[in-house]
Amino acid sequence: WIVVATIQDLKTREIANWLNFSLIIFALGFRLFYSLFSAGNFNFFYQGLIGLGIFFVLGNVLYHGRMFAGGDAKLLIALGAVLPVSGSFYENLEVFSFFFVIFLFAGAIWSLGVSAFIVSKNLMKFKKEFKKQLRVYKKVISAIVLLDILLLIVFFNDYGSLFLLLAILIFVSPYLVVYAKAVDESSMVKKLETRKLREGDWLYKDVKVSGRTVRARWDGLRKEEISLLRKSLKMVLIREGVPFTPVFFLSFLVFFYLWYKGLGYSFW
Repeated sequence: WIVVATIQDLKTREIANWLNFSLIIFALGFRLFYSLFSAGNFNFFYQGLIGLGIFFVLGNVLYHGRMFAGGDAKLLIALGAVLPVSGSFYENLEVFSFFFVIFLFAGAIWSLGVSAFIVSKNLMKFKKEFKKQLRVYKKVISAIVLLDILLLIVFFNDYGSLFLLLAILIFVSPYLVVYAKAVDESSMVKKLETRKLREGDWLYKDVKVSGRTVRARWDGLRKEEISLLRKSLKMVLIREGVPFTPVFFLSFLVFFYLWYKGLGYSFW
């Protein structure tokens, strides 16, 4: 399922709902039949439901926090029904946490790698936009750096190298935000013919057509909005995103390799 989702995302920049929902149905169906005919109780099935519920909340937090697109959030929710590998709720919480840590690391590496490749093809535009974003966020960056220095002075003697690492992360974080914003504005916006628009595409900014305003929303364009744009315009500006499903695939492989090697327990 993840492989097919990855291929879909790389080719079309979207993941079909039927793929995510069918994974949920298959995972829960397998758990139900296993519980009926092999386990002798329904605990394995219940753990799948609990995992689905936990990842439903997590997926929605990431989606509404504008960190995930809809397809990515639904795929993460579907994995909630797959990941519980134990009949123990507390062990499954370790499984979820271990997977999510791997997922965050893989996501950071993937995003930085892909964005660096994109920047290399639009280097001059990126440099100009990066300087612009630095000016926009100058006061915020200065405040964070000042706060970071004060915290480092106060707490370094008590917490040593651990707090130094945290201080470095705090210092770097606003520059990463500026970097991401500069990549987005300089390299992820393109003109697209309205006849090629698909449901869920992101408008770069609001567009006024035929006395109406088509909003640039996080959940993307709807069918009726696409029809309206096609009637009035030939081209619109669209914001593209970095395909994220390869991170699911890599994280899933690394997770199960490490877990079944027993390294998941040593991690904690």
